Amino acid sequence: MQFNIPDTGQKRVVIVGGGFGGLTLARKLAKSDFQVVLIDKNNYHQFQPLFYQVAMAGLEPSSIVFPLRKVFQKNKNVFVRVTKVVAVVPERNEIESEIGNLRYDYLVLAIGADTNWYGNERVRAHAIPMKSVSEALFLRNSIFEDYEKAVTADNAERRQRFLDIVIVGGGPTGVEVAGSLAEMKRHIVPKDYLDLNRDEINIHLVHGDPRLLNTMSPEASAAAEKFLQELGVQLWLDKVVTDYDGENVRINDGSNIRADKVIWAAGVTGNTLGGLPATSMVRGNRLKVNAFNQVEGFENVFAIGDIAWQTEEAWPNGHPQVAQVALQQAKCLAENLRRLQQGKTLEPFRYRDLGSMATIGRNRAVVDLPFWRFQGAFAWFVWLFVHLFSILGLKNKLFIFLNWVWNYLTYDQSLRLVIKPWRRNT
Repeated sequence: MQFNIPDTGQKRVVIVGGGFGGLTLARKLAKSDFQVVLIDKNNYHQFQPLFYQVAMAGLEPSSIVFPLRKVFQKNKNVFVRVTKVVAVVPERNEIESEIGNLRYDYLVLAIGADTNWYGNERVRAHAIPMKSVSEALFLRNSIFEDYEKAVTADNAERRQRFLDIVIVGGGPTGVEVAGSLAEMKRHIVPKDYLDLNRDEINIHLVHGDPRLLNTMSPEASAAAEKFLQELGVQLWLDKVVTDYDGENVRINDGSNIRADKVIWAAGVTGNTLGGLPATSMVRGNRLKVNAFNQVEGFENVFAIGDIAWQTEEAWPNGHPQVAQVALQQAKCLAENLRRLQQGKTLEPFRYRDLGSMATIGRNRAVVDLPFWRFQGAFAWFVWLFVHLFSILGLKNKLFIFLNWVWNYLTYDQSLRLVIKPWRRNT
Protein backbone atom coordinates (compact mmCIF):
# COMPACT_ATOMS: atom_id res chain seq x y z
CA MET A 1 0.00 0.00 0.00
CA GLN A 2 1.08 3.60 -0.54
CA PHE A 3 -0.19 7.16 -0.43
CA ASN A 4 -0.42 7.50 -4.22
CA ILE A 5 -0.08 11.28 -4.16
CA PRO A 6 0.98 12.85 -7.49
CA ASP A 7 4.00 15.13 -7.63
CA THR A 8 2.57 18.37 -9.02
CA GLY A 9 5.58 20.57 -8.40
CA GLN A 10 3.71 22.45 -5.67
CA LYS A 11 5.09 22.72 -2.16
CA ARG A 12 3.48 19.90 -0.18
CA VAL A 13 1.92 20.62 3.22
CA VAL A 14 1.21 17.42 5.14
CA ILE A 15 -1.25 17.87 7.99
CA VAL A 16 -1.53 15.04 10.50
CA GLY A 17 -4.85 15.19 12.35
CA GLY A 18 -8.33 16.19 11.22
CA GLY A 19 -9.50 17.84 14.42
CA PHE A 20 -10.32 21.51 14.88
CA GLY A 21 -6.80 22.72 14.09
CA GLY A 22 -5.89 20.37 11.25
CA LEU A 23 -9.21 20.68 9.43
CA THR A 24 -9.26 24.48 9.72
CA LEU A 25 -5.71 24.73 8.36
CA ALA A 26 -6.54 22.46 5.41
CA ARG A 27 -9.62 24.54 4.61
CA LYS A 28 -7.61 27.78 4.74
CA LEU A 29 -5.02 26.33 2.35
CA ALA A 30 -7.53 24.62 0.05
CA LYS A 31 -7.48 27.46 -2.50
CA SER A 32 -3.79 28.22 -2.19
CA ASP A 33 -0.85 27.19 -4.39
CA PHE A 34 0.10 24.39 -1.97
CA GLN A 35 -0.56 20.71 -2.37
CA VAL A 36 -2.32 19.77 0.89
CA VAL A 37 -2.42 16.24 2.29
CA LEU A 38 -4.72 15.80 5.29
CA ILE A 39 -4.16 12.55 7.19
CA ASP A 40 -6.32 11.14 9.97
CA LYS A 41 -6.98 7.67 11.35
CA ASN A 42 -10.71 8.29 10.75
CA ASN A 43 -12.40 9.53 7.58
CA TYR A 44 -14.41 12.08 9.53
CA HIS A 45 -14.06 15.12 11.77
CA GLN A 46 -15.45 14.76 15.31
CA PHE A 47 -17.06 17.59 17.26
CA GLN A 48 -15.63 16.77 20.66
CA PRO A 49 -17.65 19.22 22.83
CA LEU A 50 -20.79 17.15 22.19
CA PHE A 51 -19.39 13.67 22.82
CA TYR A 52 -21.20 13.61 26.14
CA GLN A 53 -24.58 14.14 24.44
CA VAL A 54 -23.97 11.07 22.29
CA ALA A 55 -23.03 9.13 25.42
CA MET A 56 -26.21 10.30 27.19
CA ALA A 57 -28.44 9.38 24.20
CA GLY A 58 -29.22 13.00 23.41
CA LEU A 59 -27.72 12.95 19.91
CA GLU A 60 -26.92 10.40 17.25
CA PRO A 61 -23.19 10.02 16.43
CA SER A 62 -23.85 11.06 12.83
CA SER A 63 -24.97 14.48 14.08
CA ILE A 64 -21.54 15.41 15.42
CA VAL A 65 -19.25 13.95 12.77
CA PHE A 66 -18.58 15.22 9.26
CA PRO A 67 -16.85 13.33 6.40
CA LEU A 68 -13.47 14.87 5.62
CA ARG A 69 -13.73 14.20 1.90
CA LYS A 70 -17.05 16.03 1.71
CA VAL A 71 -15.35 19.21 2.92
CA PHE A 72 -12.90 19.18 -0.01
CA GLN A 73 -15.04 17.91 -2.88
CA LYS A 74 -14.22 20.99 -4.99
CA ASN A 75 -10.53 21.29 -4.08
CA LYS A 76 -8.29 19.32 -6.43
CA ASN A 77 -5.14 20.26 -4.55
CA VAL A 78 -6.33 18.66 -1.27
CA PHE A 79 -5.82 14.93 -0.73
CA VAL A 80 -7.37 13.07 2.20
CA ARG A 81 -5.74 9.84 3.40
CA VAL A 82 -7.00 7.59 6.19
CA THR A 83 -4.15 5.93 8.06
CA LYS A 84 -2.23 6.04 11.32
CA VAL A 85 1.02 8.01 11.26
CA VAL A 86 3.60 6.32 13.48
CA ALA A 87 6.76 8.42 13.10
CA VAL A 88 8.43 11.47 11.60
CA VAL A 89 11.74 11.13 9.75
CA PRO A 90 12.90 14.79 9.75
CA GLU A 91 16.30 14.08 8.15
CA ARG A 92 14.46 12.85 5.04
CA ASN A 93 11.44 15.17 5.33
CA GLU A 94 9.14 12.15 5.50
CA ILE A 95 6.47 10.65 7.68
CA GLU A 96 6.01 6.93 8.27
CA SER A 97 2.51 5.50 8.36
CA GLU A 98 0.70 2.18 8.18
CA ILE A 99 0.32 2.59 4.40
CA GLY A 100 3.86 3.75 3.68
CA ASN A 101 6.06 6.84 3.72
CA LEU A 102 5.26 10.31 2.39
CA ARG A 103 7.56 13.23 1.64
CA TYR A 104 6.68 16.70 2.89
CA ASP A 105 7.94 20.24 2.38
CA TYR A 106 6.06 21.45 5.45
CA LEU A 107 4.70 19.14 8.15
CA VAL A 108 1.96 20.24 10.54
CA LEU A 109 1.24 18.07 13.56
CA ALA A 110 -2.31 18.53 14.81
CA ILE A 111 -2.51 15.14 16.53
CA GLY A 112 -4.37 16.37 19.60
CA ALA A 113 -4.55 14.73 23.00
CA ASP A 114 -5.89 11.56 24.55
CA THR A 115 -7.05 10.48 28.00
CA ASN A 116 -4.45 10.89 30.76
CA TRP A 117 -4.45 7.88 33.09
CA TYR A 118 -1.56 9.24 35.16
CA GLY A 119 0.28 5.94 34.88
CA ASN A 120 -2.46 3.92 36.60
CA GLU A 121 -2.83 0.89 34.35
CA ARG A 122 -5.48 -0.78 36.50
CA VAL A 123 -7.72 2.28 36.26
CA ARG A 124 -7.09 2.34 32.52
CA ALA A 125 -8.14 -1.30 32.22
CA HIS A 126 -11.52 -0.75 33.92
CA ALA A 127 -12.61 2.89 33.56
CA ILE A 128 -14.43 4.33 30.53
CA PRO A 129 -12.80 7.27 28.68
CA MET A 130 -14.66 9.68 26.42
CA LYS A 131 -12.29 11.12 23.84
CA SER A 132 -13.93 9.75 20.69
CA VAL A 133 -17.34 8.97 19.23
CA SER A 134 -16.72 5.24 19.61
CA GLU A 135 -15.92 5.67 23.30
CA ALA A 136 -19.07 7.77 23.76
CA LEU A 137 -21.11 4.99 22.12
CA PHE A 138 -19.49 2.41 24.37
CA LEU A 139 -20.49 4.47 27.40
CA ARG A 140 -24.07 4.78 26.11
CA ASN A 141 -24.27 1.02 25.67
CA SER A 142 -22.82 0.41 29.13
CA ILE A 143 -25.35 2.68 30.85
CA PHE A 144 -28.42 1.16 29.24
CA GLU A 145 -27.15 -2.42 29.42
CA ASP A 146 -26.64 -1.95 33.16
CA TYR A 147 -30.13 -0.53 33.58
CA GLU A 148 -31.45 -3.69 31.92
CA LYS A 149 -29.36 -5.82 34.28
CA ALA A 150 -30.59 -3.83 37.27
CA VAL A 151 -34.22 -4.59 36.35
CA THR A 152 -33.55 -8.32 36.60
CA ALA A 153 -31.12 -8.27 39.55
CA ASP A 154 -32.15 -10.75 42.22
CA ASN A 155 -31.08 -8.68 45.23
CA ALA A 156 -30.59 -5.04 46.25
CA GLU A 157 -26.79 -5.20 46.47
CA ARG A 158 -26.47 -6.61 42.97
CA ARG A 159 -28.94 -4.05 41.60
CA GLN A 160 -27.04 -1.19 43.20
CA ARG A 161 -23.79 -2.08 41.46
CA PHE A 162 -25.50 -1.62 38.08
CA LEU A 163 -27.10 1.71 39.01
CA ASP A 164 -24.30 3.71 40.63
CA ILE A 165 -21.90 5.73 38.48
CA VAL A 166 -18.65 7.51 39.37
CA ILE A 167 -17.31 10.36 37.23
CA VAL A 168 -13.67 11.33 37.79
CA GLY A 169 -12.77 14.89 36.86
CA GLY A 170 -14.66 18.11 37.49
CA GLY A 171 -13.72 20.00 34.35
CA PRO A 172 -16.26 20.85 31.63
CA THR A 173 -16.60 17.24 30.43
CA GLY A 174 -17.09 15.78 33.90
CA VAL A 175 -19.57 18.47 34.92
CA GLU A 176 -21.59 18.12 31.71
CA VAL A 177 -21.73 14.33 31.98
CA ALA A 178 -22.79 14.51 35.63
CA GLY A 179 -25.57 16.98 34.82
CA SER A 180 -26.84 14.85 31.92
CA LEU A 181 -26.83 11.67 34.01
CA ALA A 182 -28.73 13.44 36.78
CA GLU A 183 -31.40 14.62 34.34
CA MET A 184 -31.65 11.12 32.87
CA LYS A 185 -32.20 9.79 36.39
CA ARG A 186 -34.88 12.40 37.01
CA HIS A 187 -36.81 12.30 33.72
CA ILE A 188 -35.99 9.16 31.72
CA VAL A 189 -35.66 6.34 34.25
CA PRO A 190 -39.22 6.84 35.63
CA LYS A 191 -40.61 6.57 32.09
CA ASP A 192 -38.61 3.65 30.71
CA TYR A 193 -37.87 1.64 33.84
CA LEU A 194 -41.07 1.59 35.86
CA ASP A 195 -39.74 -1.22 38.05
CA LEU A 196 -36.64 0.73 39.11
CA ASN A 197 -36.52 3.22 41.95
CA ARG A 198 -34.68 6.25 40.60
CA ASP A 199 -33.73 7.27 44.15
CA GLU A 200 -31.45 4.24 44.28
CA ILE A 201 -29.29 5.70 41.50
CA ASN A 202 -26.24 7.45 42.96
CA ILE A 203 -24.11 9.73 40.78
CA HIS A 204 -20.70 10.59 42.25
CA LEU A 205 -18.36 13.27 40.88
CA VAL A 206 -14.78 13.09 42.19
CA HIS A 207 -12.53 16.08 41.54
CA GLY A 208 -8.97 16.63 42.70
CA ASP A 209 -9.38 20.36 43.34
CA PRO A 210 -11.37 22.28 45.97
CA ARG A 211 -13.60 23.76 43.27
CA LEU A 212 -15.21 22.51 40.08
CA LEU A 213 -14.28 24.07 36.72
CA ASN A 214 -11.10 25.38 38.33
CA THR A 215 -9.93 26.93 35.05
CA MET A 216 -13.00 29.17 35.03
CA SER A 217 -14.02 32.00 37.36
CA PRO A 218 -14.93 31.39 41.03
CA GLU A 219 -18.49 32.51 40.16
CA ALA A 220 -18.75 29.80 37.49
CA SER A 221 -17.37 27.18 39.87
CA ALA A 222 -19.82 28.11 42.62
CA ALA A 223 -22.76 28.07 40.22
CA ALA A 224 -21.77 24.67 38.79
CA GLU A 225 -21.50 23.22 42.29
CA LYS A 226 -24.92 24.62 43.20
CA PHE A 227 -26.54 23.31 40.00
CA LEU A 228 -25.14 19.79 40.47
CA GLN A 229 -26.22 19.65 44.10
CA GLU A 230 -29.73 20.70 43.06
CA LEU A 231 -29.72 17.77 40.62
CA GLY A 232 -28.68 15.36 43.36
CA VAL A 233 -25.07 14.71 42.27
CA GLN A 234 -22.80 13.73 45.17
CA LEU A 235 -19.63 15.82 45.01
CA TRP A 236 -16.25 14.62 46.26
CA LEU A 237 -14.11 17.78 46.01
CA ASP A 238 -10.38 17.95 46.68
CA LYS A 239 -10.28 14.14 46.44
CA VAL A 240 -8.15 11.95 44.16
CA VAL A 241 -8.97 8.50 42.84
CA THR A 242 -6.01 6.24 43.59
CA ASP A 243 -7.32 2.92 42.29
CA TYR A 244 -10.23 1.19 40.57
CA ASP A 245 -10.43 -2.58 40.13
CA GLY A 246 -13.71 -2.71 38.23
CA GLU A 247 -15.81 -2.86 41.38
CA ASN A 248 -14.39 -0.46 43.97
CA VAL A 249 -13.21 3.12 43.55
CA ARG A 250 -10.59 4.01 46.13
CA ILE A 251 -10.08 7.62 47.20
CA ASN A 252 -6.91 9.11 48.68
CA ASP A 253 -8.67 9.84 52.00
CA GLY A 254 -9.33 6.11 52.50
CA SER A 255 -12.92 6.21 51.26
CA ASN A 256 -14.36 3.60 48.93
CA ILE A 257 -17.21 3.87 46.41
CA ARG A 258 -18.80 0.69 45.06
CA ALA A 259 -19.55 1.05 41.33
CA ASP A 260 -19.32 -1.01 38.15
CA LYS A 261 -19.02 2.10 35.95
CA VAL A 262 -16.36 4.78 36.22
CA ILE A 263 -16.24 7.55 33.63
CA TRP A 264 -12.72 9.01 33.41
CA ALA A 265 -12.60 12.71 32.53
CA ALA A 266 -9.65 13.65 34.71
CA GLY A 267 -7.21 15.09 32.21
CA VAL A 268 -5.50 14.75 28.85
CA THR A 269 -2.03 14.02 27.56
CA GLY A 270 -0.66 14.65 24.10
CA ASN A 271 -0.61 11.91 21.48
CA THR A 272 2.91 10.92 20.52
CA LEU A 273 4.83 10.13 17.33
CA GLY A 274 8.20 8.50 16.96
CA GLY A 275 11.16 10.30 15.43
CA LEU A 276 10.97 13.58 17.34
CA PRO A 277 13.70 14.28 19.94
CA ALA A 278 12.88 14.31 23.65
CA THR A 279 14.18 17.89 23.78
CA SER A 280 11.13 18.97 21.76
CA MET A 281 8.74 17.56 24.37
CA VAL A 282 7.45 19.15 27.56
CA ARG A 283 5.12 18.05 30.32
CA GLY A 284 1.98 16.31 29.14
CA ASN A 285 3.67 15.06 25.94
CA ARG A 286 3.20 18.44 24.30
CA LEU A 287 5.57 19.71 21.61
CA LYS A 288 7.45 22.91 22.38
CA VAL A 289 6.84 25.47 19.63
CA ASN A 290 7.96 29.06 19.07
CA ALA A 291 5.77 32.06 18.32
CA PHE A 292 5.32 30.83 14.73
CA ASN A 293 4.28 27.32 15.82
CA GLN A 294 7.55 25.80 14.60
CA VAL A 295 8.55 22.77 16.67
CA GLU A 296 11.76 23.48 18.56
CA GLY A 297 14.74 22.40 16.47
CA PHE A 298 12.93 22.35 13.13
CA GLU A 299 12.15 25.01 10.53
CA ASN A 300 9.60 23.08 8.48
CA VAL A 301 7.80 21.09 11.21
CA PHE A 302 4.92 22.84 12.97
CA ALA A 303 2.46 21.89 15.71
CA ILE A 304 -0.94 23.38 16.53
CA GLY A 305 -3.78 22.69 18.91
CA ASP A 306 -3.67 20.54 22.04
CA ILE A 307 -0.30 19.04 21.14
CA ALA A 308 1.45 22.44 20.91
CA TRP A 309 3.03 24.04 23.98
CA GLN A 310 3.47 27.73 23.29
CA THR A 311 3.94 30.50 25.81
CA GLU A 312 3.00 34.16 25.85
CA GLU A 313 3.25 36.76 28.58
CA ALA A 314 -0.36 36.09 29.55
CA TRP A 315 0.12 32.32 29.21
CA PRO A 316 3.49 31.45 30.79
CA ASN A 317 2.48 27.79 31.26
CA GLY A 318 1.16 27.33 27.74
CA HIS A 319 -2.21 27.95 26.16
CA PRO A 320 -5.27 26.05 27.38
CA GLN A 321 -6.05 22.87 25.45
CA VAL A 322 -9.33 24.09 23.98
CA ALA A 323 -10.75 24.36 20.47
CA GLN A 324 -10.36 28.13 20.19
CA VAL A 325 -6.58 27.90 20.51
CA ALA A 326 -6.40 25.32 17.72
CA LEU A 327 -8.68 27.34 15.44
CA GLN A 328 -6.74 30.56 15.91
CA GLN A 329 -3.35 28.86 15.52
CA ALA A 330 -4.53 27.21 12.30
CA LYS A 331 -5.59 30.53 10.80
CA CYS A 332 -2.31 32.19 11.77
CA LEU A 333 -0.23 29.30 10.44
CA ALA A 334 -2.10 29.27 7.12
CA GLU A 335 -1.15 32.91 6.62
CA ASN A 336 2.45 32.26 7.70
CA LEU A 337 2.85 29.38 5.24
CA ARG A 338 1.78 31.73 2.48
CA ARG A 339 4.28 34.28 3.76
CA LEU A 340 7.03 31.63 3.65
CA GLN A 341 6.17 31.00 0.02
CA GLN A 342 6.48 34.71 -0.72
CA GLY A 343 9.69 35.18 1.27
CA LYS A 344 7.99 37.51 3.76
CA THR A 345 8.54 37.84 7.50
CA LEU A 346 6.36 35.56 9.62
CA GLU A 347 3.75 36.97 11.99
CA PRO A 348 3.86 35.69 15.59
CA PHE A 349 0.77 34.01 17.01
CA ARG A 350 -1.18 35.84 19.72
CA TYR A 351 -4.03 34.03 21.41
CA ARG A 352 -7.24 35.96 21.90
CA ASP A 353 -9.23 34.45 24.76
CA LEU A 354 -12.89 34.49 23.72
CA GLY A 355 -14.09 32.95 26.98
CA SER A 356 -15.23 29.54 28.17
CA MET A 357 -18.51 27.86 29.04
CA ALA A 358 -20.05 24.66 30.36
CA THR A 359 -23.60 23.36 30.64
CA ILE A 360 -25.02 21.50 33.63
CA GLY A 361 -28.36 20.26 32.38
CA ARG A 362 -31.46 22.06 31.17
CA ASN A 363 -31.52 25.81 31.83
CA ARG A 364 -28.27 25.53 33.76
CA ALA A 365 -24.95 26.71 32.35
CA VAL A 366 -22.01 28.94 33.18
CA VAL A 367 -20.35 31.37 30.77
CA ASP A 368 -17.14 33.35 31.30
CA LEU A 369 -16.55 36.00 28.65
CA PRO A 370 -13.65 38.46 28.78
CA PHE A 371 -16.09 41.27 29.57
CA TRP A 372 -19.01 39.45 31.25
CA ARG A 373 -19.69 36.45 33.45
CA PHE A 374 -23.15 34.99 33.85
CA GLN A 375 -24.90 31.77 34.83
CA GLY A 376 -28.31 30.13 34.57
CA ALA A 377 -30.90 29.88 31.80
CA PHE A 378 -29.53 32.68 29.62
CA ALA A 379 -26.06 31.15 29.80
CA TRP A 380 -27.61 27.84 28.71
CA PHE A 381 -29.17 29.43 25.61
CA VAL A 382 -25.84 31.10 24.79
CA TRP A 383 -24.11 27.70 25.11
CA LEU A 384 -26.68 26.13 22.76
CA PHE A 385 -26.28 28.92 20.17
CA VAL A 386 -22.46 28.83 20.16
CA HIS A 387 -22.25 25.05 19.85
CA LEU A 388 -24.98 24.80 17.23
CA PHE A 389 -23.26 27.25 14.90
CA SER A 390 -19.85 25.62 15.45
CA ILE A 391 -21.04 22.32 13.99
CA LEU A 392 -20.02 21.56 10.40
CA GLY A 393 -22.78 21.04 7.86
CA LEU A 394 -26.27 22.48 7.51
CA LYS A 395 -27.87 19.05 7.88
CA ASN A 396 -26.04 18.40 11.15
CA LYS A 397 -27.08 21.80 12.48
CA LEU A 398 -30.71 21.10 11.59
CA PHE A 399 -30.75 17.61 13.12
CA ILE A 400 -29.13 18.80 16.34
CA PHE A 401 -31.51 21.75 16.61
CA LEU A 402 -34.56 19.50 16.13
CA ASN A 403 -33.23 17.03 18.70
CA TRP A 404 -32.67 19.78 21.23
CA VAL A 405 -36.12 21.29 20.67
CA TRP A 406 -37.79 17.88 20.99
CA ASN A 407 -35.83 17.05 24.14
CA TYR A 408 -36.68 20.43 25.63
CA LEU A 409 -40.41 20.11 24.96
CA THR A 410 -40.80 16.46 25.96
CA TYR A 411 -37.98 15.76 28.44
CA ASP A 412 -37.46 12.67 26.35
CA GLN A 413 -34.64 11.58 24.07
CA SER A 414 -35.61 8.91 21.57
CA LEU A 415 -32.12 7.50 21.04
CA ARG A 416 -31.81 5.08 23.94
CA LEU A 417 -30.53 2.21 21.84
CA VAL A 418 -27.89 -0.37 22.67
CA ILE A 419 -26.10 -0.96 19.35
CA LYS A 420 -23.26 -3.43 19.65
CA PRO A 421 -20.56 -3.85 17.00
CA TRP A 422 -20.99 -6.97 14.88
CA ARG A 423 -18.24 -9.56 15.11
CA ARG A 424 -17.70 -12.42 12.68
CA ASN A 425 -17.85 -15.83 14.34
CA THR A 426 -14.63 -17.79 13.89
